[in-house]
Parts: sequence; C-alpha cells; structure tokens
Amino acid sequence: MSRLYNMGVEISGFSAARVEDIKTAAEEEWPFGDWAEREGELTSLAESTLCGGETEDEFADRLAKAIWTANNAFCLVTVHATCLEHLPCEIHSRDESDYDRLLKDDEA
Repeated sequence: MSRLYNMGVEISGFSAARVEDIKTAAEEEWPFGDWAEREGELTSLAESTLCGGETEDEFADRLAKAIWTANNAFCLVTVHATCLEHLPCEIHSRDESDYDRLLKDDEA
C-alpha cells in the first residue's frame, strides 16, 4: 500500500563543506529539489509516496540516517510530513429538517 505525502525537511547545524553531499543523500531518499539555504539552514519540499507500509517515523529515521552519514556527524533534521490523502476537511450535510428550516426562513 502506498500513500501520497508532501514531505518537508529542515536541516541545521551541518558542515558547510558537506552541503552538496547532504542534498544528494536526501534526494536519494525522497525526490527533494529546489533547496533553500539561509542562515545555516537547508530546507526543501517534495511530494511522493510512502510504500510498503513504511510509517512517517520510519521515513524520518531513514532520512536522518542518510543525512547524518553524508554530514559525517550529527546535525538537526526535522521532517514535516503531510499525508495528502487524508487532509482535514469540514463536512456540511443538510437533512430534511434543514430543508424545512431554510425554506421557512425564506417564507417569513
């Protein structure tokens, strides 16, 4: 089973000399692109699917491990996971009592 996700990653405290290695490692785990780098932080967003029953936590672990290996040291890795198949929504259903109520409001 696969689920569509938008994953965002924020990386800070990394070695400036390892930026390209970090980006490459992250892109091998998820189709990140269009990296932003400002004030010692790398960020990127991308949509893809989690497959094989992988959870968000398992993905975050896999991504962090790849980034730490590329950085050759610890750096802070934060993942923002949004499942695009189950976004919050409001449902507004009207029944017969609403029909009567709304029509009576128009007659009054």
